[in-house]
Amino acid sequence: MTVKTKTNEATDTAAAISSGFEQTAAAFKDGMMKATAGFQTTQAQVKENVEKAMKTAEEMLAFNQGNFEAVVKSGKIWTTGVQDLTQQVVASAQASFDETLATYRALAAVKSLKEAVELQTSLARSAMEKAVSETGRITDASVKLAEQALAPLTQRFSLAVEKFARTA
Repeated sequence: MTVKTKTNEATDTAAAISSGFEQTAAAFKDGMMKATAGFQTTQAQVKENVEKAMKTAEEMLAFNQGNFEAVVKSGKIWTTGVQDLTQQVVASAQASFDETLATYRALAAVKSLKEAVELQTSLARSAMEKAVSETGRITDASVKLAEQALAPLTQRFSLAVEKFARTA
């Protein structure tokens, strides 16, 4: 072999090495660019998902605050209504007591057994009629109170069904 052939071989080998190095560098550079682009895409998706999660958390917090406010409102309605019903029952009991007391006073002044029986009968009839009347009135008022106290909770339940049916 001649020097010229060896020089050509060395040149060819150097060119092949140089070409291989350039190909490797280009492939590495291309891989890094793809990795960077992939990282940026992943980072954008993570940011978007975190923003969605934060928005959902804020919506849930606001929704739960509304639920709490509905429970408080319902409790206030119930408490006020029970107080009113209690006052009505006490007033009715006081009126009944006063009527009974008046009847016993009248009994002390009766002049005949017939008059005493009539007063007792009248008291018994009046007490029964008032008991039936008051029971019906208190029952109606209790039902109305229950409806009023449950109204804020029913509204929140309806809102929840509407809101979560949309997201499902």
